[in-house]
Amino acid sequence: MPLSQPTVFAAFEARFGRPPRWIVRAPGRVNLIGEHTDYNDGFVLPLAIDRAIWIALGPRDDRRVTVHSVDFHEDAEFVLDRLANEKAGWIEYLKGVAWSLQDAGHRLTGWDGVLQGDVPQGAGLSSSAALEVATARAFAASSGIDWAPHPMALLGQKAENRWVGVQCGIMDQLISAAGQADHAVLIDCRSLDTTPVPFPPGTAVVVLDTATRRGLVDSAYNERRARCESAARFFGVKALRDVDLAQFHARAADLDDTTRRRARHVITENQRTLEAVAAMRQSDPIALGSLMNQSHASLRDDYEVSSDALDAMVDSARAHPACYGARMTGAGFGGCAVALIERQAAEEFAATVAASYHQSTGRTPAVYVCRATNGAEAFEV
Repeated sequence: MPLSQPTVFAAFEARFGRPPRWIVRAPGRVNLIGEHTDYNDGFVLPLAIDRAIWIALGPRDDRRVTVHSVDFHEDAEFVLDRLANEKAGWIEYLKGVAWSLQDAGHRLTGWDGVLQGDVPQGAGLSSSAALEVATARAFAASSGIDWAPHPMALLGQKAENRWVGVQCGIMDQLISAAGQADHAVLIDCRSLDTTPVPFPPGTAVVVLDTATRRGLVDSAYNERRARCESAARFFGVKALRDVDLAQFHARAADLDDTTRRRARHVITENQRTLEAVAAMRQSDPIALGSLMNQSHASLRDDYEVSSDALDAMVDSARAHPACYGARMTGAGFGGCAVALIERQAAEEFAATVAASYHQSTGRTPAVYVCRATNGAEAFEV
């Protein structure tokens, strides 16, 4: 059962003996299609999901921020005038956002808060980005800063890149800040333009957590990124986003096999993402599902970032008659798959696929039937 506003309201009252002044939420996300295209200046099509980070907060009259994490059963605090990175776990995401906001010239005030979330950690659903965006929303509310999703997402990304030390792209923070209910959002990763795209009527998105985690895949990620940059130089362009299929086929034979397959995935994935937008606008779930299936095959065979567990989960999902299409989602090597299904069959689909996956792998998955939600919001109590 997803968390709700009253949950953190009651936790704040119990902790601080007074009601909160604001409650903020920022959602996790799942990427419907458009994988490993972001760092190639390409297109992605994520949706904000109804799993979120919530913060209930009240103002202080000093420059101190005190936070209790319900999930970790921990208290932490910091002073806005003396920010230091102490590698202290979850609180560093909040400190990093405070640093990023102040570095951008925002004057912040302190607050007391209670933090709780139901975005699964390590599953590739962007719990860290949700925490960063929720923190930015909390500071915006308490410090009287006008909320603007795009610049706030960039400041959240800056916190993750430069304070936490993870070199993520912009997609996660941007969809958490700028999501729209009942829509996926097409993001142009070069211009950062966002375009909401409605889901075909009668469909649902299901996140299928394989109960495996990615582990240390930095070297694999870096190798693929380097291959893409090499291919872009070969074609004489800034990024593979600038190469179409005709250009690729005309010169692909001159690339080594591995670079050719890496580039082919990115170029075809960008095309699939734009075709997926067209299918959604035409209310065509069959076409959309087919593109998702093609995306998985490309990620498995050309980009080589799938895994036995992800393949087994995708096979289990596709075997169900209510499934239009399924694919791994996220960086790969573990984590989650995503499926597009008939909404009326959602509960039966979830139970059947979980049982099938368990039978084939011995692992017990988590299955989330998701609704696309708005991006970060603040509610004054």
